Amino acid sequence: MDQTVYSAYVQILREELLPAMGCTEPISLAYCAALARKTLDETPCRVQISVSGNILKNVKSVVVPHTGGLRGVEAAAAAGIVAGDADLKLEVLSKVTEAQFSKMRDFLKEAEITVEQSDSGCVFDIGVCLTGDRHTASVRITGHHTNVVLIERDGGILFSQKEREENSEGGANRNLLNVSDIIAFADAVDLKDVEEVIKRQIEYNTAIAEEGLQKDYGARVGKVLLSAYGKDVHNLARATAAAGSDARMNGCGLPVVIVSGSGNQGMTASLPVIVYAKHLGSSKELLYRALVLSNLITVHLKSGIGRLSAYCGAVSAGCGAGAGVCYLHGGKFDEIAHTVVNALAIDSGMICDGAKSSCAAKIASAVDAGLLGFEMYRNGSQFYGGDGILEKGVENTIHNVGDLARIGMRETDEEIIRLMLKNANQK
Repeated sequence: MDQTVYSAYVQILREELLPAMGCTEPISLAYCAALARKTLDETPCRVQISVSGNILKNVKSVVVPHTGGLRGVEAAAAAGIVAGDADLKLEVLSKVTEAQFSKMRDFLKEAEITVEQSDSGCVFDIGVCLTGDRHTASVRITGHHTNVVLIERDGGILFSQKEREENSEGGANRNLLNVSDIIAFADAVDLKDVEEVIKRQIEYNTAIAEEGLQKDYGARVGKVLLSAYGKDVHNLARATAAAGSDARMNGCGLPVVIVSGSGNQGMTASLPVIVYAKHLGSSKELLYRALVLSNLITVHLKSGIGRLSAYCGAVSAGCGAGAGVCYLHGGKFDEIAHTVVNALAIDSGMICDGAKSSCAAKIASAVDAGLLGFEMYRNGSQFYGGDGILEKGVENTIHNVGDLARIGMRETDEEIIRLMLKNANQK
């Protein structure tokens, strides 16, 4: 295939398949706070936090890992300030010890912490300003989880860079992604070029899914699925992905490998494919190629939507998983394209109302849609262009879904945030 496309796809996988601990929005906030604390070089007495509505949405209800069960914006910032290692970025809290839990709680009681909603208009926006006895420091992250755009100390700019457009990730060009080339790349890629990131994805995401199935995290969606519906491969694929989210949304300290900036999407895109490969007795090579396909399909679908929106990202990853399972069964372009379109017809429009325990159930639904999309086409059934938002040609349908999520659901997003803030103190 074209070498420019090949190199871009390899780079996309390296940029996307990153290890992260906990839900990525509170971790991004913890990273921002840790970097501000490192810049300040003293313990702050005042913390001013400014975040966009979508960050509030994804931080307010989820347990921050390695905090002893703390939740919310203030907790994520406190964890980063008290115990975070800014050099580790999305693994900023990976070295926290239990002895530091009480220090976080003490800091939350003693420091003056204020939180306000950003009015920048940027969907992904995190700002942390710290005041100590001698100095002030502030850090701002926009666009995506580690994209630092400003570092200041005592009013002087130490680092700044131009903010990118909301859907611009930098790095490799996501506009080169299309289903046909993704399949060709999965067929042709030299596995040595992707082995490191794919192997790590398998190891990390399998480990946290097993943790979720063994212990009682959150609403125990994965365990309930197995108890209610048994261990056939279809249900096991749903339950395994859901169990990873059960653990991750409720404080498990194990890392995951993310996709499109999301651990839930990283698990949704990978774990069903891993389960099916084991069931089918697929070779390691075929599993790796199927995961390459699933991850890139997920990124392709999500690129037109943006990192954060009112559209649940698990839908895109469920399509990726269905495509990956189709690939394991020998599917080529027609089969994979119809799997994706069928799945989009089923679940598009499922809302994102923040990171929390119910994400696991949404993941199960998204995986089910992806697998049903595959089984429909395998059994001679499909949805057609002109059915709802579907349009003839897989790329046209993907484009429509991007417009629906990015443009059509803006007001939905605002209303979701309004409702969540209104109910902020309810359990």
